[in-house]
Amino acid sequence: MVSVLILAAAGAAVAVLLLALRLWVVLHSRVLEPRQSLSLLVVAGSGGHTTEILRLLEHLSNAYSPRHYIIADTDEMSAHKINSFERNRADRDPSTMFPKYFIHRIPRSREVQQSWLSTVLTTLYSMWLSFPLTHRVKPDLVLCNGPGTCVPVCVSALLLGILGIKKVIIVYVESICRVEHLSLSGKILFHLSDYFIVQWPALKEKYPKSVYLGRIV
Repeated sequence: MVSVLILAAAGAAVAVLLLALRLWVVLHSRVLEPRQSLSLLVVAGSGGHTTEILRLLEHLSNAYSPRHYIIADTDEMSAHKINSFERNRADRDPSTMFPKYFIHRIPRSREVQQSWLSTVLTTLYSMWLSFPLTHRVKPDLVLCNGPGTCVPVCVSALLLGILGIKKVIIVYVESICRVEHLSLSGKILFHLSDYFIVQWPALKEKYPKSVYLGRIV
């Protein structure tokens, strides 16, 4: 009995070690093969988060196509903003008759004033639904800027790499309103993203590994 427990513990330790090694390899592998277009997965939060992320997308070329947007299942305002943004983008570019974009919905990770204990459960539920979606889309790049919904999506994208399905580049842009302190999502994804972008010098000083490009929204 003791020998069985020892073997089980040793097997578990090896599994954890291999998982940690695989995670390290995924996080330190950022090379994308040259291609004509990149499939983009954008996580849009409600209100200001959606406005900021759409301002970022204004500067991206049509090479980032198709564009997949993920919003919370109760966020109708973001859906309207995204549809309006894509229509305006198509109007400015006559060659884009049928813009390739899709809107997907998942449950919110955390509602306003939701308790932290229940947040763990809702985040796990959101992650449970995010992985099949992320696996189906298989984006080349995930772009997000802080809504809680982005955490399960980014973890799902990371799992694609860990499982050897596809390496997905994760780019996190901290919100412009975060001047001296990271958001909760930022504190989590600082360790999981490939590129972590801040918009204020004070954050760059606190987090030297981040990328400071000035105010980009």
